[in-house]
Amino acid sequence: MPELPEVETIVRELDSKIKNKKIKSVEVKVPKMVNFSVKNFKKYLIGSKIKRVYRRAKMIIIELDDNHYLLIHLKMTGQLIYAKKDGRVAAVGGHPQRGGLDGLPNKFTHIVITFFDGSRLFYNDMRKFGWMKIVDGKHLSLIDKSYGIEPFKRDFTLSNFLAVLAHYSNRKIKQILMDQSLVGGVGNIYADESCFCAKIRPTRIAKTLTKIESKNLFLCISKIMKLAISKGGTSADTYVRTDGTKGGFEKYLKVYGRGGQKCKRCSGVIKKIKLNGRGTHYCESCQK
Repeated sequence: MPELPEVETIVRELDSKIKNKKIKSVEVKVPKMVNFSVKNFKKYLIGSKIKRVYRRAKMIIIELDDNHYLLIHLKMTGQLIYAKKDGRVAAVGGHPQRGGLDGLPNKFTHIVITFFDGSRLFYNDMRKFGWMKIVDGKHLSLIDKSYGIEPFKRDFTLSNFLAVLAHYSNRKIKQILMDQSLVGGVGNIYADESCFCAKIRPTRIAKTLTKIESKNLFLCISKIMKLAISKGGTSADTYVRTDGTKGGFEKYLKVYGRGGQKCKRCSGVIKKIKLNGRGTHYCESCQK
């Protein structure tokens, strides 16, 4: 599933493609993937103009000019594809699809948004776990409040981070980092990488961290996220950038996906375990 850096990369590039475009038509092939009846979903979108595209945690938000918002979650296998009016694909973001991008729409295309200039936005999803929802400002505010503090937002301060650790002091560190209601946008990849950066095992119980360790972890989350965004995210089987290329952060990974390999910091061995059903990686030697 794309995490904060991957979604941020998609949002920035998609905003440059569809901002100020007006929606001409909408096709929904899988009704369960939208939050209204197909008829009402189309009614809300058709004629609306895109004001901007931005993000909250792992969710893409498209602001419309009628005080409504189109929310998109790619989940595990979702993909957004923007094609120019001549049919040429100009942007791709999310999970790479089998068979490439030939013959759009294809069997994985479930929603198509067509703009007045003839360009189109395709939503593909192999497993159909993703969704699109239309909400008003009040509903969006409630959704926003359901997420926790988030890197690069004003509420992501050391004091707020320490408060989260203190309130959930008996939880493992990685469990806290991946709980979207506590820390928004951090997923499996960046939880492992942030813990490695801070020299803390992801299995550590929050209350065992010293103030210095907690501060280091806080700083590492921002540092790792910032670097990942600058490199276009990480391609770990489930993500490609909006230009169809892989994210550039993959070669900077220190522990994620490197179980059994030598640590790049101390030459110890990277261990892979299961934590809450998720593959978790850390160095047995330099993470304590």
